[in-house]
Amino acid sequence: TDLSPQAIARTVQAALDIARYTSPDPCAGVADKELLAFDAPDLDLFHPAEVSPDEAIELAARAEQAALQADKRITNTEGGSFNSHYGVKVFGNSHGMLQGYCSTRHSLSSCVIAEENGDMERDYAYTIGRAMSDLQTPEWVGADCARRTLSRLSPRKLSTMKAPVIFANEVATGLFGHLVGAIAGGSVYRKSTFLLDSLGKQILPDWLTIEEHPHLLKGLASTPFDSEGVRTERRDIIKDGILTQWLLTSYSARKLGLKSTGHAGGIHNWRIAGQGL
Repeated sequence: TDLSPQAIARTVQAALDIARYTSPDPCAGVADKELLAFDAPDLDLFHPAEVSPDEAIELAARAEQAALQADKRITNTEGGSFNSHYGVKVFGNSHGMLQGYCSTRHSLSSCVIAEENGDMERDYAYTIGRAMSDLQTPEWVGADCARRTLSRLSPRKLSTMKAPVIFANEVATGLFGHLVGAIAGGSVYRKSTFLLDSLGKQILPDWLTIEEHPHLLKGLASTPFDSEGVRTERRDIIKDGILTQWLLTSYSARKLGLKSTGHAGGIHNWRIAGQGL
């Protein structure tokens, strides 16, 4: 990445050139000053670890070996993987905001193939955290990988019925991804969501609450501000089954006559709360 003064000047000039050919949009522009995170809290996101290539290979190999040894039906492997990521985020704008923070993310995974009676299935498992000390052991990753893969063998068809369905936690991202898309400000102002008139109405069982915790220490989705510099806040997205919040960027908020909720760039550490949870 070229961050020289000349490259930055060319980038700014290119943006100005593009702007000359676009129609005026009163909803476009930087975030409102009163919403910005001028004082960003330290969320304990930076935990560097010096892991040598040999150490990384050993961790991945241990996870792979643990999965292969778990059961004779585990017949092949797609390998193990170790990753260590360092990041720096800095944001500034013409309102005088200039904030930034460092973060790390370490992960270990394994993927294997199981076979029984001609049926072959594959699955994976992983562990991830801001600090190496937060990770599960390679042996845990391998055992969990084997368990998940073996559980896919010999699937059965059910007869047509009405029955409660319990979803595995691995599919949570996909399930809640549909909700995130439906209550995103862009979907709302375009009127392209099935929840268009649902704000303040019950859309889920009354025992279910979805909380957002963007300032969770060492949280994988923690951030003091969104990608527009808007400060993030603890919120109830769903309260007792009632939709209480759209997920708004500055642009979508202005299109709806509202204020940004700090969701430019996505959601932040959703937690599911409710009776029995």
